[in-house]
Amino acid sequence: MSVLHIPFAEGEANLDWLELTRALADGHTLPKAEIGDTFLYRDPDTLLSRAAWIDGLGMAVKTATVFPGNPNQGQPMINGAVCLYGDGDGTLSALIDFHLVTKWKTAGDSLLGALRLADPGSREVLIVGAGTVGRSLCEAFGAGFPQARIRIWNRTLSKAEALAETLEGVGVAEDLAEAVTRADIVVSATMSTEPVINGEWLRPGQHLNLIGAYRPDMREADDTALRRSRIFVDSFDTTIGHIGEIQIPLDDGTITRGDLIADFYDLEAFVRRADEITLFKNGGGAHLDLMTSRYILDKWQAVS
Repeated sequence: MSVLHIPFAEGEANLDWLELTRALADGHTLPKAEIGDTFLYRDPDTLLSRAAWIDGLGMAVKTATVFPGNPNQGQPMINGAVCLYGDGDGTLSALIDFHLVTKWKTAGDSLLGALRLADPGSREVLIVGAGTVGRSLCEAFGAGFPQARIRIWNRTLSKAEALAETLEGVGVAEDLAEAVTRADIVVSATMSTEPVINGEWLRPGQHLNLIGAYRPDMREADDTALRRSRIFVDSFDTTIGHIGEIQIPLDDGTITRGDLIADFYDLEAFVRRADEITLFKNGGGAHLDLMTSRYILDKWQAVS
């Protein structure tokens, strides 16, 4: 039997950001996922596999190869695919483009957090970072908050300008402090190891959504931002003990475990209070890849 292959462009044509957030929410009503990661190294190259199994949804193994020398040979640095397996019999249901799953999982995860924690009447969204993730965040938050103006800030202004030129209705912010203070929603997707968001810039009622930090040494927001905020995460299992954004302030005593209010397995606790700052940390995880992959396959089959 031939295996169904879902490539990037054809698969993306069927997708909807708000539908995905509902699929992610539904996925968290099922039994908690079992997840596991493996890393293999041949300096400087890496093979990373992330696996998840959710009873009632199935299994997924997302594999990525990271070869830093590839761009010099005209090849992408990161390649990979997601193998999606059926829950009932464990047979291979589909092979889905790695970049398609990653794009929609990452931005959809943060959008779900924002839809629960940000002012639904938000009029301005600031995207910090003009990379590949920044582009997908403009798409996702444009769908989730269609009445809001979106602006991009980047350390290299020309990169923000270049990205904004390719996106209808998206502007550029030149001064980060001013832009953060002005925005109703601040979404940060940088590779920084030192905080770029100063908590003194924040004001009551704002929503801060952090994506970029994924290693123990990485942070995007300073201690003041965390102390001033009500803190939520997508997954306790993939943030606590793993990501500097949460673990460094826990280790330093800036925050306590009790300050982490809820993750997506307790979405009812994701409640916004108009006079407070909400902070959401996107930690990712293979269970989110599984939920996203199942949504992609369902949409593919619905139009086939």
